[in-house]
Amino acid sequence: MILSTTQRGSRSWIQLLMLAIVTSIAFGGLFATSANADEVGTDLPFSIVGNVKNEGVSLEGVRIVVSGGGYTAETVTDAEGKWYIGVPEKASYTVTLDQETLPAGIAVVDEGGAEQTVEIGPSGRVTKNFFIGQGERIVVSLFDQVVARVIYGLNFGLMLGLAAVGLSLVFGTTGLSNFAHAEMVTFGALAAFFLGGILALPIWIAIPVAVVISGLMGWGLDSGLWRPLRKRGLGLVQLMIVSIGLSLAVRYLFQFFIGGGTTQLPGFDAPKIKLFGATSLSVIDIASMVLSLVVIVGFAWWLMNTQTGKATRAISDNSDLAAASGIDVDRVVRTVWIVAAGLAGLAGVLWAYFRPGIKWDMGAQILLLIFAAVTLGGLGTAFGALLGALVVGLLVEVSSLVIPADLKYVGALVVLIVILLVRPQGILGRKERIG
Repeated sequence: MILSTTQRGSRSWIQLLMLAIVTSIAFGGLFATSANADEVGTDLPFSIVGNVKNEGVSLEGVRIVVSGGGYTAETVTDAEGKWYIGVPEKASYTVTLDQETLPAGIAVVDEGGAEQTVEIGPSGRVTKNFFIGQGERIVVSLFDQVVARVIYGLNFGLMLGLAAVGLSLVFGTTGLSNFAHAEMVTFGALAAFFLGGILALPIWIAIPVAVVISGLMGWGLDSGLWRPLRKRGLGLVQLMIVSIGLSLAVRYLFQFFIGGGTTQLPGFDAPKIKLFGATSLSVIDIASMVLSLVVIVGFAWWLMNTQTGKATRAISDNSDLAAASGIDVDRVVRTVWIVAAGLAGLAGVLWAYFRPGIKWDMGAQILLLIFAAVTLGGLGTAFGALLGALVVGLLVEVSSLVIPADLKYVGALVVLIVILLVRPQGILGRKERIG
């Protein structure tokens, strides 16, 4: 990449500013959502409670995990066998009893097993009791747990990669760190819900149409906002601040129209199929992974073989030289915005199934991980963003084997910091001289 000393210095300062903003968001979110192990979610409006007993004898210290809608929390039973976990919204949650924490010789004898789904009803409180008795405990080996987490991590990483690739494309061609990219993720899910849930179109039609609508939204944003601002000569720092303001405005606009609850896409409750060991995936999960792979392969072919893709890479290397070579930079940048928004919209649909559920701030919930993937892979490199997303996805899921589930995002961020200390340019990034 051919950059002047001033350009290199400017980009480096922008990267540092972006990292500072993202870090402040990260730690702010972590401190805001963490809870005491003894009082899990007591400040939240809804709750799931239960009692663990064996033949009338209370079992203390049994680990319970509740997850769903992008929220995860865990606790242990008290001396009376009771447990309480607060949840943020009325939605479906998976309640898991860790059988490794049961006394020897007893196990969960429910037909549903040690992992069951509950729905928060009108009262805002639901009770889930597991039937415990004499029986042979099904012990999942560490190897099976790791394999299952790796598969879940690949699923999450592929979904994250779709959003990260689009963000990296925009940064590579314009230098803009677009914080409003998270709202494009949410917009894609909302478009799919409007088409599939309200208009009752088949989901296999609703999803492609939602992606097209997301792409059109990207075209509209570039035509009506970003291109005029670029023509006025606004610097990258000012543009980034505009993107933060746009992100907040659109996010709360979503909340105004859809409320603070969670809405589900059709087919979100598809039954899980036990594949092997501890690995269970629904048809939606399998379809999401296949769809992500197909789209990523198609995107890679477009970027490497088409005239527009080659022009995109040329502009990412040096926009001035690309313009001098006869490339229509504005046209290519417009195409990049369309592609990035379409990929973000598709990622939003898959994220709505993965959580599961659509919420007004669902894109913001993974914005930090998207930036982490882009930074880890190398700023401005599309394939680096994909690789970074896979690494982040794997770290998020696998780390939950050794740290509490509600802290699983922290593991990925710690590894990000360590890797950047060793290789500041990212995995596939190139070194640049500063000063």
